[in-house]
Amino acid sequence: MLISTAYAQTAGGSTEQQILGFLPIILMFVVLYFLMIRPQMKRAKEQRAMLEALKKGDEVVTGGGVVGKISKVGESYITLEVGRANDSPIEIHVQKAAVQTLLPNGTMKAI
Repeated sequence: MLISTAYAQTAGGSTEQQILGFLPIILMFVVLYFLMIRPQMKRAKEQRAMLEALKKGDEVVTGGGVVGKISKVGESYITLEVGRANDSPIEIHVQKAAVQTLLPNGTMKAI
């Protein structure tokens, strides 16, 4: 009365129909790769290259927002000169991974 008649679907179906059924899912993964995964991998590669190229005298911004000039570069840590007091430098030690941005030289004088 209230339930309509149900008809059985034929078993199987052609291989071509099955492939066309998966095509939208495959297309979504391709779009996801090009819009999200690939750009993220590119940014990570650029960040690694920037961290490896750090040298004494570069001006950087850390993840915490600290601006400083590199005075020493180690394997996994750098020493930043963040200011001067009584003609002696104020230095802090941070991990290389904490460096977010490499600034153009002379930026600290403008701040």
